Amino acid sequence: MKTVFEYAEACLRSPSIEEKLALTHQAWQCEQSGLLHFDTNSPVMAIADVNFPAKPALLPPRAMPNRKLTTVDGVVAFFHAIAHVEFMAISLAWDLLYRFRGLPEQFYRDWLRVADEEAQHFELLQGHLRTLNVQYGDLPAHNGLWDHAVDTADDLPGRLAMVPRCMEARGLDVTPGIIAKFAAVGDNVAVALLTRILTDEVGHVERGSYWFKFVCSQQGLAPEAHYQTLIKHYYRGGKPKGPFNREMRIIAGFSDTELDWLES
Repeated sequence: MKTVFEYAEACLRSPSIEEKLALTHQAWQCEQSGLLHFDTNSPVMAIADVNFPAKPALLPPRAMPNRKLTTVDGVVAFFHAIAHVEFMAISLAWDLLYRFRGLPEQFYRDWLRVADEEAQHFELLQGHLRTLNVQYGDLPAHNGLWDHAVDTADDLPGRLAMVPRCMEARGLDVTPGIIAKFAAVGDNVAVALLTRILTDEVGHVERGSYWFKFVCSQQGLAPEAHYQTLIKHYYRGGKPKGPFNREMRIIAGFSDTELDWLES
């Protein structure tokens, strides 16, 4: 494979966890070595043709195991849920760079880097789950993140608004508090793992903000107003509920106007 789009399609078509991880790291290493090309005339496959592993079983959110951090089972369920989020984030990054063509080369480089970092996160979580005597896939998960990808398969501003600038941005709001809970019980491994993920996620949301503003400018749209329109259209329930981490969100490219609207 020579182009980022060939790697992307192979990764998205594969139902194998191991192959998705290997292809992601291989593509990033090729990019870093200057061996990856970013031109293509190949057609884009339908989002319905993206494949995932047979496990975990996908159930409605209300059927998820209890994730209270005060019990061993709750901690296991929490880390399994986070592993699922990070695994889905690999395909979300790949699909973003694969599905939307004709953008600057840096767009594709940015989301390939994000895919590689999400793969690293998943591998760290996979290892942590093993120390808890659980494998990824042993517990059920839900498919809410990918549903947003399907909803925005033909809408690049919508994808950027809903995935990095909505769903991923929620991690900036809630993860610091979860880190504090693990720190309070002396779980330094969990603290280090979640801190690493949080640090990278700030950068992912920032890239989402940057490219959202870029695409809005290309399309003659006012970014702050269009963000509100897209969230109202795609977010089930109207818009996310706070509290919001204003400091981290501003670092990640949110404006005070956007945050005032979210908090209103």
